[in-house]
Amino acid sequence: MIEVYFMAIRDFIAQPWPWYVAGPLLALVMFVLLYFGHEFGISENFRLMCAADGADNMNEFFKIDWRSGEWNLLVALGAVFGGYLASHYFIGSNGDLAHISDVTIASLNEININVTKGAVPLVPEFLSWKALLTWQGLLMIGGGGFLVGFGARYAGGCTSGHAISGLSALQVPSLFAVVGFFMGGLLVINFVIPYLF
Repeated sequence: MIEVYFMAIRDFIAQPWPWYVAGPLLALVMFVLLYFGHEFGISENFRLMCAADGADNMNEFFKIDWRSGEWNLLVALGAVFGGYLASHYFIGSNGDLAHISDVTIASLNEININVTKGAVPLVPEFLSWKALLTWQGLLMIGGGGFLVGFGARYAGGCTSGHAISGLSALQVPSLFAVVGFFMGGLLVINFVIPYLF
């Protein structure tokens, strides 16, 4: 009896949620965070972890009260472990981890990224040390990682911080940052990725 109940809850949670359910839930979380004076963003956790580990002795940028951001560290930790639990014990048990459109699958397969329906699109040839030492691997992992880190620092936050917290707080700089994120993504997906593969 309990197993049937558990399976029903799992199936209910695992289904794709429409925007009119997920959107208001996200707005509710943002209202609660703003009410308590917090802003959500994942990239801030790197600064908090560095400050907690003593980087404040080496650089003024890390001289912050990292304990005030412990709640954000817990959110990031929850995202990692929640994703693992969901993929291994809830959503992933039926083999349909990713809901990717047929058009996207065809587009990725055209540029030699082999993706099957319902599978998470991994690029195994880039997930090894051998691949990292190729020009494509260095460009994708090294260059991409540098640009993401530099961009998050230069923009004063990451995509989640600006697009979720910043826009919900009606911050005009966040609007410019989000427009820039989308423009950069469109440029890379149309002019870099097809030629890289």
